[in-house]
Amino acid sequence: METYVIMRRNGWQTAEELKEAVARAAAEGETMPDDVAWIRSYVLEERDGSIGLVCVYQAASPEAIRRHAGAASLPVDEITKVADSVIVRPDPAAVTA
Repeated sequence: METYVIMRRNGWQTAEELKEAVARAAAEGETMPDDVAWIRSYVLEERDGSIGLVCVYQAASPEAIRRHAGAASLPVDEITKVADSVIVRPDPAAVTA
C-alpha cells in the first residue's frame, strides 16, 4: 500500500454533517481493510464557511480510494501520492470546535 493525501473541499455545511460522514467513512473502511486504511484527517475551515478535509490514507491505489469515497458518499477533489514524510514536530493535540 502507498500513502496518499486526499483533498475534500467544501464537502459539508455543518459539524453534524461531517460527523455523519466520518462514521460512514470509518464503517466503509472496515469493509475494505486490504484496500484502504484511513490514517488521519485535518478539518478545514473553507472560505465560504463550509467544511473541508485533508485526509491521509494508505491505499492499494487511487481507484481504491475513489471506491471507498463513493461507498461512503464522500467528495474527492484530488488524490496525490505521498513521496516522503518530513516530521518536524508531532501533530498538536486535537482541537475541538
